[in-house]
Amino acid sequence: MAELKICVGSACHLKGSYSVIETFKHLIEIKTLANQVDLKAAFCLGHCTEAVSVSLDGKIYSVTPDKAESFFNKFVLERVKYYEDS
Repeated sequence: MAELKICVGSACHLKGSYSVIETFKHLIEIKTLANQVDLKAAFCLGHCTEAVSVSLDGKIYSVTPDKAESFFNKFVLERVKYYEDS
């Protein structure tokens, strides 16, 4: 299962973490990935200047609300496929 954490600390909140979370929730739902992606909120992932910080299986990325869907399609779906193939 892929672990996807989105920072909801001050800097990330101000830069749109709620929108990123909602986009990810929507994509998980429409792609029926609830059993394959563990979506969580997190406080401060330590990259405040690069907000919105997203951790995917421990690797930190910077994701803006307008790039959330493309990030999900590129990186999260790749991780889901990796776990399916393992």
